[in-house]
Amino acid sequence: MVNLELYKVFYTVAKCGSLTKAAEELYISQPAVSQSIKQLETQLGTPLFNRTHRGMELSAQGGKLIFDDVERALGLFNQAAARLAELKTSATGTIRIGASDTIFEYFLADKLADYHERFPAVKIELMADLTPDTIAKLKDKRCDVAFVNLPTAIDPALDLHGNCMRLNDIFVTGEKFMELSAKPVSFATLQKYPLILMEQGTVARKTLDSFCKSLGIELQPSIEVGSWDLMKRLVLRGMGIGVIPREYATRRLNEGSLFEVKTDPVLPARSVGMLLPKNEPVSYALHCFLDYFRK
Repeated sequence: MVNLELYKVFYTVAKCGSLTKAAEELYISQPAVSQSIKQLETQLGTPLFNRTHRGMELSAQGGKLIFDDVERALGLFNQAAARLAELKTSATGTIRIGASDTIFEYFLADKLADYHERFPAVKIELMADLTPDTIAKLKDKRCDVAFVNLPTAIDPALDLHGNCMRLNDIFVTGEKFMELSAKPVSFATLQKYPLILMEQGTVARKTLDSFCKSLGIELQPSIEVGSWDLMKRLVLRGMGIGVIPREYATRRLNEGSLFEVKTDPVLPARSVGMLLPKNEPVSYALHCFLDYFRK
């Protein structure tokens, strides 16, 4: 019996020219892609790809001979699936999304609104929590997809699709200490001012502390907070200098109520990553949502 999934993997690797890119496209692990190719090659009794430093190239006596036929066959299957999909008015069911409040607000809100407009029959459950708890929910199958702050330890049972959103941490101040925004300042200078930092245990704080440690510096905060909104409020009231992703403070910076304090050296960039259970089937409703992050 023909295993259609193996041919889908073959076709995706051929189009992408890379096992890694094919794994991202299929939302499965790279070893799973490699194993599928080996299995198909064993069934057909011939190598399908030449593995080069440039990536995966179709072999003359294997992959090139069957590629066009496989493409046509998969096209027919896709047409059949599309006709069946037309029998439904829209995607249905429920998708459960885990992320922090901040990621929902600054990264996912517009995408969720657009998705709901396109697929109103799909129920969307938003599960807001800190990154460690979000990962735990995904592992326990209490949510279907998770968006987390990176860098963080990732369980081997999960697949990470990183760099969905870039985060550039910066120091910010209100009018009280706005003289610091005139020119780059050293971390030694910043230590003389009251600092407002995220609480210990958060990815943002761990990243900041690790970077400062590499400089031989330990920042001592006057205030620790659990949310970026609270940090902005306190900074605006002159209670200290905060550290926040520029992307989360754009409006305040543009309107001139917050000021960036440039540092030498600059803080390292971070990102938001997407997590999915490894080798788990993806529902049609979730697949449509994940399409927003393929583009």
